[in-house]
Amino acid sequence: MARRPLPRILSSGSAQLARSRELARTAADSATDVLHPLITITRGLRRLASAGRRRWVETPKERRGALLLSVAAVLLGVALAPYGPLLAVVTLMAAAAWHGRDRTPAAPAGPSPGQLQRLKALYEALVPYFSTADDPEPLYSHGGDWGKVFSEYEFDGTGRLAHLVISYPAYFTDAEPASRARIEHLLGAKCGRGREYHFGWDEEANQLTVRVLAPLPTDIAAQPFVTAPGETVLGFTDPTRVQRTLPLTHGAHGEEQRDVPPVVWRTGIRSTEPHLLAVGQPGSGTSTLLRSIALQALHHGDVVIVDGGGTGEYACLTGRDGVLAVECGLTGALTSLEWAASETERRMAAADRAHQAGDPPPEDTRRPLWLLLDRPSVFTHLAAADDRTDPQSLLQAPLRHGRAANVTVVVAEQFDGLEALEGPVRQHTRARVVLGPATTEQLEAVLGAPPHTTPVDQMPPGRGYARLGIGPVHRLQVPAAPDPYDDATSDAHRQAVLELLPPRTTPADEEPELLESAAAEQGPVPVPEAVRLDKAATEKVAAAALVAEGDAAGTVPARPAPEGTAVAESSS
Repeated sequence: MARRPLPRILSSGSAQLARSRELARTAADSATDVLHPLITITRGLRRLASAGRRRWVETPKERRGALLLSVAAVLLGVALAPYGPLLAVVTLMAAAAWHGRDRTPAAPAGPSPGQLQRLKALYEALVPYFSTADDPEPLYSHGGDWGKVFSEYEFDGTGRLAHLVISYPAYFTDAEPASRARIEHLLGAKCGRGREYHFGWDEEANQLTVRVLAPLPTDIAAQPFVTAPGETVLGFTDPTRVQRTLPLTHGAHGEEQRDVPPVVWRTGIRSTEPHLLAVGQPGSGTSTLLRSIALQALHHGDVVIVDGGGTGEYACLTGRDGVLAVECGLTGALTSLEWAASETERRMAAADRAHQAGDPPPEDTRRPLWLLLDRPSVFTHLAAADDRTDPQSLLQAPLRHGRAANVTVVVAEQFDGLEALEGPVRQHTRARVVLGPATTEQLEAVLGAPPHTTPVDQMPPGRGYARLGIGPVHRLQVPAAPDPYDDATSDAHRQAVLELLPPRTTPADEEPELLESAAAEQGPVPVPEAVRLDKAATEKVAAAALVAEGDAAGTVPARPAPEGTAVAESSS
């Protein structure tokens, strides 16, 4: 059956709409030019009427009668005089035109003396980089004309450059990263430190555009994000880098709403970057990023958390629905990761059997499983000291086959422990995040490409850069998802995290329940050490029995014991 062509209004609708908008804009500009005198007189009459009303209000009541009599006498004299009404109308129109004129002060024709000095200093600083001795007509020379190379410039309220377009000679090696880095470093120093600049290189036109970036919002707390299954919001970035926005609430009490562009990480079977590596300095917000990811992952999947820091920042997730384990010790980490490796292999085998039979994959293989590891290098040193298995070696199966098995691995590590990460972790974590202050060399080593902005020394927690695979480098601000049991957490952020936590389904002691209620009201309540250790010992015995039962049967259990795997044991 032949396809009927689309109607003309649908096939060329965009062109017609663009032409209509251009005609409407031209007509509006022409009407404004023609009606400008009428607009000026109308504005003047409105101002004169406002002035008369103010004069009437300011006049005392006992003098208003005399004022009315004087106005009536003037009107009578004008009406009786020859050509009086005509002269009165002409005078009124002239007064209205005078009072209705545009009083906006004209912009200065050129830069101020201070701005001119800044432009000249910047021009002189670029001379050694954009000039050679063999150039017969150099664009840059000492004492030359800066107006030929700075086609556009704009200053902010403090007198520093906010926007600049620079022309450079064609022989400059703008295709070499080292040459670009020298120019960017110089411009960042001369235009003002402490700000982030975006550099846009146009190699065809030999122009460099420098623009000051606005700071990213830091008042966005963890909240339910409008995303599809398999999408995780890592943070928020500049509106010019992404084509999507999310409706969010922000502010001290969440009273404001606006659309913010996010950095969305897609996981699952069709993901090209199924695993993530986050690197940062202490206190940069890597643990906050893992908590934010865990809160989003619990909506559609199960989570296993391995905390190498041993600070208990994930205690709020212990026993929650979907949280299979929260491990803080080497023994618990090995047990959980061994099960995760076996679970990955079981899912692969079950999916393979279903594919061979022509059936859809089983339901238990399609539920996402998340492995969140915070500072696994700590366990590497402990395992080497005790001559035990390195937990990182157990991640090979989830990393290699995780995409097909719906298993996602997220690793957070500090810069000082980055060298302790094994090869599979570095190779298969193609989604990268760097938080906190870092040099350009460190950013390029982790992300695989330098950012198009100048890194700054002072950054708020959760601020950094993100790159998904071979995509562009984005500025990133992680949403605030702090530990709700921490004394330093604000009430608004504590309540925001507690509202996102799923209910407790694993039987636990009364102390965590008291801890949650106290955290929501007045702050954290410490858990007695004896209770924590007793619970850890009980859960270790249950986990060992489960593993022994699986080995005796020759199979691996599909899931850990739902009520015996949320271990909170201290670091050994």
